[in-house]
Amino acid sequence: MSGHSKWATIKHKKGAADKARAKVFNKIARQLEVAAREGGPDPSANASLRTVILKAKAAQMTNDAIDRAVKRGAGMNDGGNYESITYEGYGPGGVAMLIDVLTDNRNRTSADVRNIFNKLGGSMAEPGAVGWQFSRRGVIYVTGGDEDTVMMAALEAGADDVAADGEGFKVTSEPSVVYEVRDALQAAGLTVASAESTMVSSVTIDVTDADDARKILRIMDALDDNDDVQDVYSNFDISEELMEAVSG
Repeated sequence: MSGHSKWATIKHKKGAADKARAKVFNKIARQLEVAAREGGPDPSANASLRTVILKAKAAQMTNDAIDRAVKRGAGMNDGGNYESITYEGYGPGGVAMLIDVLTDNRNRTSADVRNIFNKLGGSMAEPGAVGWQFSRRGVIYVTGGDEDTVMMAALEAGADDVAADGEGFKVTSEPSVVYEVRDALQAAGLTVASAESTMVSSVTIDVTDADDARKILRIMDALDDNDDVQDVYSNFDISEELMEAVSG
């Protein structure tokens, strides 16, 4: 795996699972509120809400928790008034970072993100400076299995490409079908390590310096730990060996 997907996998293995899950649920709940507020509470008529609901279910969020968040967004229960903002920045070695936030206080969040970059060796970028290289894709990582089985199940379900990745395979698709492709792969008896609609960069930066790698992971970790930050996307690639060495 490359970039933030590999980082997230290692962090999940090393971190406190329950604490990490609670933080993920809080962030998804905020996304559900915003999607329901902007497009209505009916997922059949609100594609954005439908996508977030699928993300919530993939994270094993309960139906009751999903329903409560949707109702808050639709004004049926008290909820927050969140604004969607995307920040752009650079990590060590010119690594690009795209940060999606939902906040009820733009000034607070902007200061928090800027402080993280300043303290940990990165820098904020002007709007558009790095965003041009990112596009939304469905990305699924499959561990094990053989290429023919993965290829057949993925392409029949609507995936665009299958490529070898370490000991498994990276499957890419349109973001709208990522969960359908995941289900097809699982139905074929394959193990899906992760499946998400994410932002993928057209430019990849290989990071081989341990100090740079450590700083990049610290920035990613600090951003992810901020409650207002929903997703962090980056274009770094760090080898499995270096990733394990610096993430302890």
